[in-house]
Amino acid sequence: MISFNDQELSAAIQNADSAAWSVRAVAGRQLAMSDKIDVVADIIHRLLLDAQDTAVTQETAVALLARKDTVGLRCVLLAASYSVETWTADEIYTALNGDPDWMTTNGADRLIKQLYELATDDDAGVRHEVQEILAGLRPREQWTREPDSGTCRH
Repeated sequence: MISFNDQELSAAIQNADSAAWSVRAVAGRQLAMSDKIDVVADIIHRLLLDAQDTAVTQETAVALLARKDTVGLRCVLLAASYSVETWTADEIYTALNGDPDWMTTNGADRLIKQLYELATDDDAGVRHEVQEILAGLRPREQWTREPDSGTCRH
């Protein structure tokens, strides 16, 4: 995580409103890695649901997941529950499903632990997203086996 001084935090917040998607994307990455995420949570949520460019969504979501903590995962799941545009939802789910850290045993264990922590979250949307992910996970004993060839799993 990055420790921002007040001036740096103010600049990142200001950049989150830029007309340029690339500036908003950088602001999303910076704010996502901030140690003051509770202060900027609403701005991060807005960047995750950026209506103008999916690159902003993608960059912010990837940075939040790179934190490897429950706070970052919760922000992404909350945005997933609010996403109404198909392309925005696609970027959020791509970040969630494509996190390479979750392909490792340690990463998968951390994800499952965090999901169980979020299963009782105050927000119904977060709880719903958690249940969707948990329902799609294969048990650990099946990790080394190939899925049944005749079964289609989502």
